[in-house]
Amino acid sequence: MNAPVNGKADLIIRNARLIDGTGAPSYSGDIAISGDRIVGLGALGSLSAGTEIDAQGKAVAPGFIDVHTHDDRAVLVNPTMKNKVSQGVTTVVTGNCGVSLAPLKIDRRPPAPLDLICDSPDGFYADFASYLKALDDDPAAVNVLAQVGHSSLRVGAVADLNGAASSSEIKAMRAKLEESLEAGAIGLSTGLFYPPAQAAPTEEVIELGRAVHAHSGLHTTHMRDEAAKITDSLAETFRIGREADIPVVISHHKCAGADNHGRSVETLPLIDAAMKQQRVGLDVYPYIASSTMLSPDRMAGASRVIVTWSVPHPEHAGRDLADIAAEMGLSQIEAAGKLLPAGAVYFSMHEDDVQRIMKYPHSMIGSDGLPHDTRPHPRLWGTFPRVLGHYSRDVGLFPLEEAVRKMTGLSAIQFGLTDRGVLKTGNYADIVLFDPATVIDTASFTDPMQPAAGIELVIVNGRPVWQDGAITGARPGRAIRRQQLGNFGKAA
Repeated sequence: MNAPVNGKADLIIRNARLIDGTGAPSYSGDIAISGDRIVGLGALGSLSAGTEIDAQGKAVAPGFIDVHTHDDRAVLVNPTMKNKVSQGVTTVVTGNCGVSLAPLKIDRRPPAPLDLICDSPDGFYADFASYLKALDDDPAAVNVLAQVGHSSLRVGAVADLNGAASSSEIKAMRAKLEESLEAGAIGLSTGLFYPPAQAAPTEEVIELGRAVHAHSGLHTTHMRDEAAKITDSLAETFRIGREADIPVVISHHKCAGADNHGRSVETLPLIDAAMKQQRVGLDVYPYIASSTMLSPDRMAGASRVIVTWSVPHPEHAGRDLADIAAEMGLSQIEAAGKLLPAGAVYFSMHEDDVQRIMKYPHSMIGSDGLPHDTRPHPRLWGTFPRVLGHYSRDVGLFPLEEAVRKMTGLSAIQFGLTDRGVLKTGNYADIVLFDPATVIDTASFTDPMQPAAGIELVIVNGRPVWQDGAITGARPGRAIRRQQLGNFGKAA
């Protein structure tokens, strides 16, 4: 820890409303930073600093932890990460939904959904150590925790993606997974909903999960079904966690499709029951629309579809599929086929379910944004301020302290971050200063790439990365290895 020298810190933020990330009531005080650590909290009148900021009663909280991102390539090609630091995010978890840049060597355009994070074979890494070294050598503005994607393993090892992996193919995937975990990957993600992994039986994932157990990692999952068979998918997720003896995190929990609206009253008690037997977590984003690859199979449950990108028809990015189809004189399913490969936003959830899942005490906040989309879902830029401003302040869904806990302290516990996510002397100085009265998302479905209002200062490892409405250009983020983390799902 970097202690103040001769009673002088590097930075003190005074007169702040300190929200510590645990859910405890906020309190008035100061926060001092030296080097990359918090060195003082509370009444610090006797301490001075090279720089002092008067917060004027505004909130200071731990930097937000985005537990569900697809920033795998963005942190390398857009390392100042404006879309994240502008909303207070200081740490991102990558490699979600079964998709990661490593370990995979490929000589063609990657199949969907791998092309959501990189559409060129040149952007993938044959081994995980090389990916993490790239982050070490050319850091991003944010910290990164990276997972291995099951679909990426399958694309690299399985000859027939439409069938179960053979024993030799599972052995090859397990070897790559173990090598990645030893290099610092934090665990394994699956996207059993997606084509490269749909044919994978549960037993295949359990076998890979045993390697995760051996390396004390965790497992996150875009479940096989988030619609009609959602309870079956939850049961499969719990089984994988039990039989492999690993903590599991349910990604972007939702009840998709009009026929399934309201079913969160059914799913949340199932998650509650499982939590009594094993380590289970979940994340959620604050919107009724999802976003992923454009697929005619997925459109049935959506009331509206917006195209986010298209290779053959880039001019249609940002337009409603219904309007495109009308111009083409085709059905929406036929028009979708003409646009592939492409991405889309799907309006398929109900507001009641979104609020119920967000209010659930164990749900974390994750954006699930797609940074390489031409016209992305606004969650890429607006998730965290939307929770703070719209849902906490305006809707009154939960107190501000609880909103912050869901994006800091709770996330830190689930992902083993023992020295981040809470305002505590000795912890890393990942900090956000925001105005509770004005913080709000401004990104919309018609204008999605807009920074939020009310985020005034964001600090990563002691260095400002967002200040006075602009990126600073600093890139103090770190690639955090599994070996640097504590136990997943357990408080320090």
